[in-house]
Amino acid sequence: MGSAKKVYISRALPDDVIAPARAEFDVTVRDNTAPMTVNEVISALQGYDAILPTLGDQFSADVFADAGEIRCKILANFGVGYNHIDVAAAAAHGITVTNTPGAVTDATADIAMTLMLMSARRAGEGERLVRAQKWAGWHPTQLLGLHLSGKTVGIIGMGRIGQAIARRCHFGFGMDVVYFNRSVKELPFVATKTATPAALAAVVDVVVLAMPGGVETHHFIGADVFSAMKPSAHFINIARGDIVDEGALMDALEAGEIAGAGLDVYEFEPQVPERLRVMENVTLLPHMGTAALDVRIGMGMMAFDNLKTFFDGETPPNCV
Repeated sequence: MGSAKKVYISRALPDDVIAPARAEFDVTVRDNTAPMTVNEVISALQGYDAILPTLGDQFSADVFADAGEIRCKILANFGVGYNHIDVAAAAAHGITVTNTPGAVTDATADIAMTLMLMSARRAGEGERLVRAQKWAGWHPTQLLGLHLSGKTVGIIGMGRIGQAIARRCHFGFGMDVVYFNRSVKELPFVATKTATPAALAAVVDVVVLAMPGGVETHHFIGADVFSAMKPSAHFINIARGDIVDEGALMDALEAGEIAGAGLDVYEFEPQVPERLRVMENVTLLPHMGTAALDVRIGMGMMAFDNLKTFFDGETPPNCV
């Protein structure tokens, strides 16, 4: 094992990923579920041939600059989103960056549908009512929500995940699809492209955010979008928290500008503002878009396939 490439895994992965990885590489698994500290990132860059980072592990331009002599040649990110990695700075230091796009698509789309249904049908509110033993029994006007079938969904960001959500909405729920995206997409059903997110927000019953995070999309969704939405509409975010101006979202919810929200991500996660936590019309999930065992195994195996291909002297299949 002395000649095996040294690989640092920033957080524990399923055993079905770690075992084959150990057979191929000299693997170190960090024993901590929180994001890496700056010192840990620098030490890993200096001491390992490859790092498998994930959400929250900050590989900024400053960290690369402060690391001095860098041994690491590849960051095989565990996850499709890589806004925690400065890809340009990594490239400037001769480091390849990869991600795991295909493995997460359907699972993330499923969570979007979960949040759409929970928010529209007030499922979180109902579940809390039952758990608190405050449910007095069925009656005709109790917890009346929005029936999703046949309504219009607006999807902001029509990449792999956005398209998977659109398919579920159209074919599963008979919904019309409106979308905002930089380019026109060829889809197997009729879908209308809008010029701006606000134009989309004005004509749909549910807004779903599915665009990549990063500096260029920070606070891309703000008060203009929320004020354009129907008072009966719901906002869903399964992308990245800081794409949304969270303060503007909370203002819109408190003012009754929109009917509800379903969130899997937050601007400053894991901090979730009390203003959101106390609202009955908000469904809050702990960033579980890909939280299924087979999906996480698929993500891990894709990350290690990127590593193996790289160290075999070939171009990894998922370079970013």
